[in-house]
Amino acid sequence: MLYNFDADMQRTNSAKWEEMYKRFGTNDLLPFWFADMEFKSPQPVIDALTERAQEGVFGYAFRPESYFEAIRTWFRERHGWNIDPETIVYSPGIIAAMSIIIKEMTEPGDKIIVQPPVYPPFFDVVTKNNRQLILNPLKEENGRYVMDFDDLEKKIDSKVKFLLLCNPHNPVGRAWEKSELERLGEICFRSGVKIISDEVHCDFVFKPHKHIPAATVSEEFKNNCISIVAPNKTFNLAGLQGASVVMPDPKDRERFNFALGTLDILRNNVFNLVAIETAYRYGGEWYDQLMEYMEGNLSIMIDRFKDNPHGVKLIKPEATYLLWLDFRDLNLTREQMHEKIILKGKVALDYGYRYGAEGFLRFSIGCPRAMLENGLDRIDYALSNL
Repeated sequence: MLYNFDADMQRTNSAKWEEMYKRFGTNDLLPFWFADMEFKSPQPVIDALTERAQEGVFGYAFRPESYFEAIRTWFRERHGWNIDPETIVYSPGIIAAMSIIIKEMTEPGDKIIVQPPVYPPFFDVVTKNNRQLILNPLKEENGRYVMDFDDLEKKIDSKVKFLLLCNPHNPVGRAWEKSELERLGEICFRSGVKIISDEVHCDFVFKPHKHIPAATVSEEFKNNCISIVAPNKTFNLAGLQGASVVMPDPKDRERFNFALGTLDILRNNVFNLVAIETAYRYGGEWYDQLMEYMEGNLSIMIDRFKDNPHGVKLIKPEATYLLWLDFRDLNLTREQMHEKIILKGKVALDYGYRYGAEGFLRFSIGCPRAMLENGLDRIDYALSNL
């Protein structure tokens, strides 16, 4: 089946479109701030959900073996990761899983390391659970971010229990290389620090780069790592809220499931159960076409920001459809950025300071090309009239 990613679509109760007023003070913007896409999900998923809805019975859901096999097959064939089905635990979401792990497997006052600039909920799952937030900032070297291992080793002590890894990294677009993950894994294993690896963007890696699942780096890394995956970004299913947590340690799985049980969220809902299995089993054709389209969108972004006359730089991504735009040379305050780029340009972009970096904006290219070009024209207009 040939998919049309240029088509506009009808939206119902879309947070990206309807919640701009909360963040920006107006809804009169073109939204590029949210990490979901302006594309319909794969037709097999739509068909399967329609068929499930027509059954008309929505009782408690049971996860069949085919559900786990669909997840395992996708990651084995697409990423060379052979997941033991016994280690897969359901979670209603990536951040929910992180929060539960931290709450159940650490104590108040324990330390958790994050690597900014990074997705803002990474900070929240630490501080809102009354744990100490330790920052190990990434270093920018020639327009590319790398991990600061020297700083990491200095900041690890006996109170550090976890490091939160974003792999691939949102928002700087790194697809971490095996050598980087090996060094990170060695430091953490030697220091008794477990790694939680958020791999929700694993399927959005641009050629010639590839995604390296953290758990495949080494046997030590696998046993010292909790990986969290989901089809949410890959197939535009975030609103159905389902994720898989890969936990090698049976004691960790027991504690995690106990916590889910106390909240009565141990089961998938009937629709994300169907969507997850169908997407992983039958969504490959859609996904392959999507990645070709996204490569085209990325090329447009690279061309538009190459030698940008306004001084804006694009941090060229290796992964994710969320691009990191560097406005630092314009020397704009937060207020000026909001007034001139957001309100005057009429584009909704996510503020870099929320990720731990001033002078940046995050831009989603998960949209039809006409919308992308319109947004870039609006930014150009805003910058031309500074």
